[in-house]
Amino acid sequence: MLRSAARLWMACFGWKVEVAEPLPPKMVFIAAPHTSNWDVPFMLAAAWALGMRLSWLGKHTLFRGALWGRFMKAVGGVPVDRRSSSSTVSRIADVFRDQERMYLAISPEGTRRAVEHWRSGFYHIARAAGVPIGLGYLDFGRKRAGVGGLLTPSGDVRADMDVIRAFYADIRGKRPELETVPRLREEQVEAPEPEPVGSAS
Repeated sequence: MLRSAARLWMACFGWKVEVAEPLPPKMVFIAAPHTSNWDVPFMLAAAWALGMRLSWLGKHTLFRGALWGRFMKAVGGVPVDRRSSSSTVSRIADVFRDQERMYLAISPEGTRRAVEHWRSGFYHIARAAGVPIGLGYLDFGRKRAGVGGLLTPSGDVRADMDVIRAFYADIRGKRPELETVPRLREEQVEAPEPEPVGSAS
């Protein structure tokens, strides 16, 4: 019923939901571009229309309290302590290994404002967990949403990001002036340390 309702909701706004290839049982799902508060309802509707139950990362303080913490986890929340990026990547990779199905949505921009670099947590988590990166998108220019393909991170950050940049080059957010070119700091240094993982605050 939720899937049908989501498809109807998208159709009412004139949107089409697409998927380039069959979805795997687990993946890190890029939510981009992120330029407006409208991104969240359209992303959720597109995911539900595809039968995906998204998980998301939230600051650990959002999960305080036994009842509230259980509720947040029940709606897909995964608590992270952003004070330690490397341990976060390892812990989220362990969560993936414990699940039969998991679609972890991450907005690498981390904000609706234009920024210089994407946060690299999505890349390091996917590589550590051994899962592909789903190229999720909301194209407000053409009213299309979905997953445009899968990328298995190779460890060659620049080469992988070239693929990601090419994919998002002609996809427009609701406010194109706030878009960020997909680029990681790791592309400019030889021995990178993972950056903080994008999460709700």
